[in-house]
Amino acid sequence: MSEIPGLIRGLEGVIAAPTAICDLDGINGRLAYRGYDIADLCQHSTFEEVVALLWNGELPDRTTREALHAGLLGARAIPPELVSALRLYPRGANSMAALRAAVAQLGLYDAESEAIDASSLRQIAIRLTAAMPTIVAAHQRIQNGQDPIAPRADLGHAANFLFMLSGKVPAPGDARALDVSLILYAEHEMNASSFAARVAASTLSDMYSAVTAGIATIKGPLHGGAGEAVMRTLEEIGTPENVEPFATAALAARRRFMGFGHRVYKNGDPRATILRAMADEATARTGDRKWFEMSIRLHEVVYREKRLHPNVDFYSASLFAALGIPAELNVPIITIARIAGWTAQLFEQYGDNRIFRPRAAYVGAPARAIAPSTATT
Repeated sequence: MSEIPGLIRGLEGVIAAPTAICDLDGINGRLAYRGYDIADLCQHSTFEEVVALLWNGELPDRTTREALHAGLLGARAIPPELVSALRLYPRGANSMAALRAAVAQLGLYDAESEAIDASSLRQIAIRLTAAMPTIVAAHQRIQNGQDPIAPRADLGHAANFLFMLSGKVPAPGDARALDVSLILYAEHEMNASSFAARVAASTLSDMYSAVTAGIATIKGPLHGGAGEAVMRTLEEIGTPENVEPFATAALAARRRFMGFGHRVYKNGDPRATILRAMADEATARTGDRKWFEMSIRLHEVVYREKRLHPNVDFYSASLFAALGIPAELNVPIITIARIAGWTAQLFEQYGDNRIFRPRAAYVGAPARAIAPSTATT
């Protein structure tokens, strides 16, 4: 297609809205939430504290932390009618398609679902953040022919999810590894799913609809779906010894490996470095290093041949496997985390709204008229 003045394909680099939430410096490989570097947050904070930071602008004091914790605990259980609906989903249903449908249905049971005032939006955000892990775990267990497990009030957000998934209270190291993963995935500026959610909200549609738009967008393999694709690639390779010949042949055939490169980060994704260290620790605890060792070797080959750095989704594959999380839940877990960032951005959008209305460059047929029909006898 010929050059079109003003066209920026994919809106790359276009500033669509101001935000005080996420500072992403792609050139220098820095990611910060509300001014706090992501590495500091992962070292010193919990996911719940990061939720409070994203929503309120500051890390919580004890009173704020306890209030948020109580609100999340009170909203973890999902309506029994929704559980019944999950049982009706077909066997083999895509986990993200199921989550998309379930979140939309969850709004039907919320009396405030259509409200967009600040107070109601805050309560809806709490309900969505609390309920999403319950939905994901319940659907997974039902798909496996098991009954859902009710959430526990004595476990944190990440630990409770792992418990609802397996029925076992996770080891502290495993719970913390997932907790840090949720922090890393919680927010990422104006990515495709955040933009989709904000576009929906800009019409003054409700928060459930906006979040559903975000879920539909992050489902794609070019966005959140990369993590599962990485695990499927590792499964296809099979063994650490096969990484080098497989990767060399695949690159020669111009195959694209998911989990490498990033539209914004030019010199490496800082989240990938943290996840690599956690995957190393988690696989050392389990004693099963296969997927992690394969990831290291694949990383080396792709960087050597293409000079591509891994992004956040690359090492999450081997980490989540070490935590006992099946590959089909990689994207739902990202979504469990990203609900914090979406809702924070939606607070901004509703609070200072202007509907998104970009233009398109028309490249179709020129103006023309319909020829009169010829009468037949």
